[in-house]
Amino acid sequence: MRLYLTALKTTDSVTDGFLPAAEALGLEVTVLTDRPERHPYAVACDVRDPRALIDAVESLGRPDAIFTNSDHLQAETALAAAYFGLPGKDWRACVAAKNKFLTRRRLLETGVEQVWSIRLAPGDPVPERLPYPVVLKPREGVASEDVMLVERDLAGAVALVRKRRPGETLVVEEYLDGPLRTLETLGDASGTRVLGGFETTLGALPYFIEERLDWAPRDGTHEHVLAALRALGVGFGACHTEYVVTPRGPRIVEVNYRAIGDHCDFLLGDVLGVPLFEWILRVHLGEAVPDIPEISSYGSAVSLVADRAGTVKDAPGAETYVEGDVRLWHRPLRAVGDVISLTHTNRDYLGVVRAVGPSRAAVDAAVEAYRAARPWVVE
Repeated sequence: MRLYLTALKTTDSVTDGFLPAAEALGLEVTVLTDRPERHPYAVACDVRDPRALIDAVESLGRPDAIFTNSDHLQAETALAAAYFGLPGKDWRACVAAKNKFLTRRRLLETGVEQVWSIRLAPGDPVPERLPYPVVLKPREGVASEDVMLVERDLAGAVALVRKRRPGETLVVEEYLDGPLRTLETLGDASGTRVLGGFETTLGALPYFIEERLDWAPRDGTHEHVLAALRALGVGFGACHTEYVVTPRGPRIVEVNYRAIGDHCDFLLGDVLGVPLFEWILRVHLGEAVPDIPEISSYGSAVSLVADRAGTVKDAPGAETYVEGDVRLWHRPLRAVGDVISLTHTNRDYLGVVRAVGPSRAAVDAAVEAYRAARPWVVE
């Protein structure tokens, strides 16, 4: 069976997750990308253009599945899958999820929730009277880049972001106060399954840097999130949704119509004890999601965030480590000699430690011991 996987930059999720999963399933893989020199099994293609994507697939050979885990290629890949009559996501849901303004409008129009927001296209005047505090974010941004809490002077914040994003549309919305959670889902032709979720710990405001994610048991907030996904048309395939548990109830932050990233996709598979990447690909081959197992372990992913600009002088390497009943994985994202410039985004990560064990206490103790023994040094 033949799988076409669309991609832009290289990611661990694809290189260490989906490609090995495809090999385990015995699939013949072709990576369609605008950066063929960076990927194995790659063929050059303007993957941002669904017409070019469809043409490339037709010329290379009929597919059994067309898939992407890229934030930026979901709609294009969904259109290509639909053209060939293959299982895939609804391209309209992909567009609505990616565009944060459309997400807000759809949830408002369907009565799922009311969150105040406005759209600021290039050249639009900045409103003077606002219900501060507000959050400013790029309409289709990723990795918390240029997302900030604004307590006054929105015009100044917009001007700052415009210097880096002169042609992009921005979104201004009410600040949602409360614990930040995630919901991870996987859907097939018959419906959507909840895989689980995480509690997210953020760094200091006004920025929104995710410092760690901790496994969270299912609770009543999940039903609201599932209702929001239905309103957006999101269901088939993998989805990572972020939401805040406010005093008024759960409110959606954003819907990422792909698997969770920053090595939490690997963590999710570790906690569940299942071949998650294979499960996701099987859905795109037309198979059903297996039964979700009972969870008996606990997992955390701790992002090692640079707290200063400078040069990396010392760093631990990639390794798997066992501490008592806890299994840990360290994945460096930078290397000795790299120059660090603080961006106040997820780009400031030095590495990620993920750990799975019998309890939070055991996992926390093992992670702290590991970090103490193998520090990152930036000077």
